[in-house]
Amino acid sequence: MNRKEFKEKKDEFLVYIEVEKNLSENTRRAYESDLNQFLIFWQNLPEEDKKQLSFRQVIERFLVSLFYKKIDKSSIARKFSCFKSFEKFLYTQGIELSLKLRRPRLDKKLPIYLSIDEINYLLDQIVDKQLPTKRPIRDKAIFELIYATGVRCSELINIKLNDIDMHNKTIRIIGKGNKERIVLFGEKAKEKLLLYLEKERPKPLSQDNRLFLNYRGEPLTSRSIQRIIVMFRSLLKVERCITPHKLRHSFATHLLNQGADLRIVQELLGHKTLASTEKYTHVSLEQLSKLCNTINPLKTILKQQKSKRQ
Repeated sequence: MNRKEFKEKKDEFLVYIEVEKNLSENTRRAYESDLNQFLIFWQNLPEEDKKQLSFRQVIERFLVSLFYKKIDKSSIARKFSCFKSFEKFLYTQGIELSLKLRRPRLDKKLPIYLSIDEINYLLDQIVDKQLPTKRPIRDKAIFELIYATGVRCSELINIKLNDIDMHNKTIRIIGKGNKERIVLFGEKAKEKLLLYLEKERPKPLSQDNRLFLNYRGEPLTSRSIQRIIVMFRSLLKVERCITPHKLRHSFATHLLNQGADLRIVQELLGHKTLASTEKYTHVSLEQLSKLCNTINPLKTILKQQKSKRQ
C-alpha cells in the first residue's frame, strides 16, 4: 500500500468507526491524529527506506519509535489500539497486514479524588461573588451536577432541557457509543439547576435546547467546562489539581466509601465493563486500611503506655 492509498483507506476507516462502530467523537479525533502522525513519520523516512520497507514494516517501525520518545504509556497504548482497529478494518477490505502488536502494559494508578469536605467547601462555603466569573450560578451548577451524577465532560455539554426530569431528579445521558443511561441527582443539584434556569440562563426557545450555554447563547464546549472546573482550584486552601474527570473520580469513590454496590456505580458511570469501575475499590480499601490503623485497639494501648512512661 502506498501513501495515496493509505490516505484513502484512512478516511474510509474514520467514517467506519464513527458510523458503523459508533465510537465517540473524542476517539475518532484521537485515531485521526494517530494516523496523521504515522503519515508524517512515513513521509520523513529516508528515500531508501521508503522503497525497501513494506507497509507493515513502516507501521511496526513507527510504533517502535514511540518508545524512544517522551510519550505516556497510555498514549502509546491508544496508538496500538488504533492500528489494531485499522488492521481489522483493512481485513474487511481484503487487505491483510498480519501485524504482531502487543500493547504496552499500563501502570496501575489509583484515581485522584477530592475529599467530601473539599467538595462541600467549594459548593457551600464559597459565595457567588468570590468566584472570578460573570456566571457564578451556572458554574456552581456545572460543578454540582458533575459531582452529583459522575457524568463525563462530553456527556454534560450534550444534556438537553428535555433530558432532565426535575420531579424524579433524573437525567437521560447519551454516553460512549451512543449508549443511553439514566443518572440521578440530589436535592442540592436540583436547587442549583433551577436557580440557574431562573436567574442566568436565557429563556429557551425549545426544550430541545442544550442546558448549559455561554454568554453568546451557544452550547458550552468541553474546553469551557474544563476551564470552569479549574477555576475552583484557586479557591481551595491547599493546592489541588481539579478537573471534570477528578470530580467523576470523587463521585465514584465517595459512593463506594458509603457502601454503594459496585455494579450500581458501574451503571451510573456508564462503564462497559466492571473492571473499569473496580479501580475505585482500591481507593476505598486504602481508606478502610487508614481507618483500621486509626482505631486499632493495639495502637491505642501502645499510646496509653507511652504516655504513662512520660
